Amino acid sequence: MASVFPHHPPVDYAPRQQTDIVVDGTEPTDVLQSLSSEAAQEILGALSDEPQTASDIADSVDRSLQSVSYHLDRLCKADLIEPAETWYSEKGTEMTVYALATKRLVVEFGDTADQSI
Repeated sequence: MASVFPHHPPVDYAPRQQTDIVVDGTEPTDVLQSLSSEAAQEILGALSDEPQTASDIADSVDRSLQSVSYHLDRLCKADLIEPAETWYSEKGTEMTVYALATKRLVVEFGDTADQSI
C-alpha cells in the first residue's frame, strides 16, 4: 500500500545571490565561528547539490544525526542555511528540509562605508 504522505516531493526554493559579512571588530559575527567547523563545511557542501533533511545530510557526510543537527542549528542562526520545506516520512513524522540561504558569501574586513570605489 502506498503512503498518503509524500516522501521526497520537489523543493522550490531560491537562495539569495550574495550575502556580505563585514568583520570590523564592533559586532561579533556568528558566521565565521559556524564556518570554522569541518562538519559545518561538509554540511554546506552537501546542501550545495540539493536541499536535504537532517538524516539525509547525516548519511551523505557520514556523521551522526546529533552532530548534524547541532551544526544545522548553528548554520541557521548564522543565516547560512534555512528551512525550505517540510516533508513527511512514511510514518507521518514531519522532517524539515534544509537549503542554502545564499549562493555566495563575501567576507569583508573593516568598515566598508569609508572605502571609495
